[in-house]
Order: sequence, then structure tokens, then C-alpha cells
Amino acid sequence: MAKPTKPQLKTARALAVYTLESIKNGAYSNLQLNATIKKFEMDPKDKNLYTTIVYGVIQHRLTLEFWLKPFVKQPQKMQPWLRELLYTAIFQMQFLDKIPKHSIFDETIEIAKQRGHDGQRRFITGVLHQIDREGLPSFDSITDPVERLSVTASLPVWLLEKLNDQVGLTKTEAIAASINEAPAQSVRVNRAVTNVDEMLTALAAEGFEVEKSQVAEDGLLVHGGFVAGSQPFLDGYITLQDESAMLVAEVMQLDQPSYKVLDACAAPGGKTTQIASYLEADDGGQVNALDIHDHKVKLINANAQRLHVDDRIVAKAIDARELSAEFTAASFDRVLVDAPCSGFGLLRRKPEIRYEKQLADSQNLQKIQLAILDSVANLVKIDGLLTYSTCTILDIENQQVVQQFLANHPDFALAPVVTSNNFPTNDDQTLTIYPDDYQSDGFFIANLKRIK
Repeated sequence: MAKPTKPQLKTARALAVYTLESIKNGAYSNLQLNATIKKFEMDPKDKNLYTTIVYGVIQHRLTLEFWLKPFVKQPQKMQPWLRELLYTAIFQMQFLDKIPKHSIFDETIEIAKQRGHDGQRRFITGVLHQIDREGLPSFDSITDPVERLSVTASLPVWLLEKLNDQVGLTKTEAIAASINEAPAQSVRVNRAVTNVDEMLTALAAEGFEVEKSQVAEDGLLVHGGFVAGSQPFLDGYITLQDESAMLVAEVMQLDQPSYKVLDACAAPGGKTTQIASYLEADDGGQVNALDIHDHKVKLINANAQRLHVDDRIVAKAIDARELSAEFTAASFDRVLVDAPCSGFGLLRRKPEIRYEKQLADSQNLQKIQLAILDSVANLVKIDGLLTYSTCTILDIENQQVVQQFLANHPDFALAPVVTSNNFPTNDDQTLTIYPDDYQSDGFFIANLKRIK
């Protein structure tokens, strides 16, 4: 695929088309979006429109494809920028009711005029006016409920079928409805240096609307501004972290400040630094934080320094599947495997992954997850805990992994996952949080106790 042409127009809509082309070339949406905002100066209103269009088109891509299909015989053979241009126009028409239709049409046609030849401008003009005359097709023509949900929620059929098998159609529909909503801006209060009440006051003093999380004991939901630019963030008193992710350290039973902990898949360090906040360096408490990449180890160290817990974190570049030569048996009171996974619990934040991943990816990831668990199992002390977590909602990477691990390791048994809010667990005492449960990320957590 050809490299996207640098935009001649620097408007929010033109930049959105440029970004969507780049994302289709494999860039992560959040990285590409942030890079474009940094490169091109936009006022807050245009920045908001640009961001809304980019994320909206990604989130609703299958819906937009369905709507466009009657008007373009072979949309996949169109030049990518033309297809993305039409998607941005339809998205605005259907989802942004405060923008006048004439404004959408005028600028869409102007982008076509600036970027393409006269035939392409006429083509875009013709499609828009045909849509205006005839209206978009109805979803009622799709009789199969899973296929209809795939189009309306813009999720792949295979993923919906898996969720339907796990939790039934009603719950699957609720999950699908929730993942296209905007994610909350949540922060974790750094208990190593402050507390929730102090941060409620400090953030409110900076003009933010703040409320306590209903999910995690150290969490706050923040509205009304960019919290990463606040003084508490810059001072290391808070850090950006989803509410569900905060539960992992919360359930690891870190009740002794002297614990030795292994975080086997640690980058970028959110859970590492949270674990460290429960420990005391003077008492010998320490987290060994591992990642396979050197540059990610540097990121862990940078986060540890900002959050004032670097005195109790040792970060190293090591493959978590090859630890026998690095640590002696029964070295750790607690071990965390926050495993590489498909990430389907993060669809609000990374909407493009729904189109990139297949069932085979989860099957391959399961092998990696089991290999990491096998590698760390012998490092857990007797009566110690091995916590396994993922940010996906597929059983193949969650319960099935735990079941296979236990079948291979009779020296481990499931232990309860107990949160501060006593969230209900699965029948096997593991915890699954779906995106619609508390409007946080989807997550899975299991505690495995070494019994002999």
C-alpha cells in the first residue's frame, strides 16, 4: 500500500483522513493521533473534532462499510484516502448531529478537490448526493442476530461468536454496546507518598471534577481537563491507570512491606510501581521487574523514579520464559504474570485491534502465556501467590490457561480473588471484569497459591 500523501489542507477533517490512512498502514491509533496533534497546530475545537472523527471512524468501520456498500460497487478497490474520506463524511452525518450537513459536504468535496483529480472530486460529490437522496440502508435486512450485531457494533463475527458461547447473546450485546463509548480518565493515587483524600482536594483545587472510583480503592475518575498536565501528576502523586488494572496489585495480598515480588511482564511499569507502593525498601521489600526489551526497561525505571519508588524496584531485560538461570527456586513471596494477550478488554482505548486480530492469535498467545507461567512457577515460595492477569475477555486466554496450568502443576491451587469492593468472582474464584460491568477496561485475574 502506498504511503499516505502529506495533507495539503491542515483542517481537522483533512488531517483525520491522513491519520486514518496511516493507521490502516499498521500504526497504533493513539500513537499516530498524538503524533499528528504534535506536528500540526490545531485549536482545541479542531483538535476535539479531529480526535472524534479518527476514533469514531475506527470504532464504527464495519457499520460504515455496510452503509457505503450500496453506493460504491467495489469500495475495497478504491484508493484508501477516498474510502476514508467517505467514511469520515458518513460518520459525521450519522454520529455528529451538531455539524450541519452542508459543512460536511463542502469540506469533504474540498478535500477531494485538493488531494485528487477532477474525476475523483466528481465521484465524491456524486456519492454524497446519492446518499442524501436515497438514505443509508437499514440494519433490518440482516436476519442473523450475530451478523447484525457485528455490523451495528462494528465487531468481527468470530469474536462475537466466542463471547456468545461464553456469556450468551444478551451479555454479548451489552459488552458490544459499551466498547464504543469514550473511556473514562482514571488515575491511581500513589499510596507511597499520598492518599486519596489529599488528591481529591489537590485536583479539585486545579479545577478538575474528581470522584472516587467505584472499582479500585486507589482510583479516581477525573473530568474537565488533561490530568497528565496537572501538578500532582508531574510531582508523581498520581499516575494514569485504568480502574480495572489497579485491581491486580490490590488482590495480590501485599500485606507485608518486606515481600520479595517478581513482575515477570512489567513494562511500562504501571503495576510494578503500584506493587512497590505497598512495600518498604528499609524492610527489604523489592520488586524485580522484567521485560524482554531494553527500551521498555528504561520506561519502567523512568516511571519508578517519577513515582518515588525506584528504591524498591530492580528492572532488567530478561525473557520471562527463561528465568531458571536468573533466580533461585522459591525466591519470591508474590509473582505477577500480567501476560501478553489479545487486549480485547481495551477496545475503548485501542479500537483498531478488533480488525487486526484473529482467533489464531489468541491460540498462539495461550502457548506463550502457559510458557511464562511454567517458567515462573518454581520461583514462588510455598504458601506464596502467583497472580495471573490479562486485559482480554476471552476464556481461551483466561480460564483455559489457568486450567491447563493447574493440570500441569499439582503443587498449585486456586485461591480467592478478593477486591476492596468484594466484586463477585467466577465459580472458580477467578475474577472477570467485562467492559460493560463498571465502564472500565475488561480484565481477568486469577490467584494461584503454591501449596507444596
